[in-house]
Amino acid sequence: MAGADDRGAAERRSSGNGNARGDTLDPAEVARFDRLAERWWDPDGPMRPLHQLNPLRLGYVRDAIARHFGRNIRGPRPLAGLTLLDIGAGGGLLAEPLARLGAEVTGLEPAVATAAAARRHAEQGGLSIDYRSETVEEVAARGERFDVVTAMEVVEHVTDVGAFVRAACAVTSEDGILIVSTLNRTKRAFALAIIGAEYLLRWLPRGTHDWEKFVTPEELADAIAAGGLTVADRTGVMYNPLTASWRLSGDMSVNYMLTATRA
Repeated sequence: MAGADDRGAAERRSSGNGNARGDTLDPAEVARFDRLAERWWDPDGPMRPLHQLNPLRLGYVRDAIARHFGRNIRGPRPLAGLTLLDIGAGGGLLAEPLARLGAEVTGLEPAVATAAAARRHAEQGGLSIDYRSETVEEVAARGERFDVVTAMEVVEHVTDVGAFVRAACAVTSEDGILIVSTLNRTKRAFALAIIGAEYLLRWLPRGTHDWEKFVTPEELADAIAAGGLTVADRTGVMYNPLTASWRLSGDMSVNYMLTATRA
């Protein structure tokens, strides 16, 4: 799974122009997640690994935004006044706490049933989040811009990484920040994220991930550069099975997160 195989996978992911709609959605991926619509907020359901990961990625996103905009994270609403676009928002696991931190959140979720479930959950919690069943390409075409753009665990599910990332960069404001998390295309990621998580431990439904869609940090950085932004920070994310918790790490061989700006 290295060398020529890596290059072949990268070429297959970047050679297309999305689908007939002109976006980078994979209908099979959308349908798969739509079937889980009513179980996104079940901490013991199919989204359990995401629930476990969420506190760490929320902290990373919050701190990255605070550093970039000079906000005090100890304040009651440190993200107040900032517009935030969460691409692939799912049921709202990340969107809701970011809204509670004060951000004006728009969540993009093309899976219609999932977007509806996210909308209901936010309303039940007294949160105002603009959930839309549309794509980032559509948002970019309208010329909308946001202070913060997040794409967490999304890149590995699109049909064309380059086109998707360019659209994500396009909707990031001139002085804004883009935050992305995804899976590295390594043998270790294949063993842990697919064989381990999907087949042995059954943390995720089988077929959740396709190793050929995983993206190396270098490929993602190149795609971001093509979109006019520069990577400002990157970090690995590691899982500790003994404590059932996640932590930041210098090891980016499986999961990783990065931030990018125009500066």
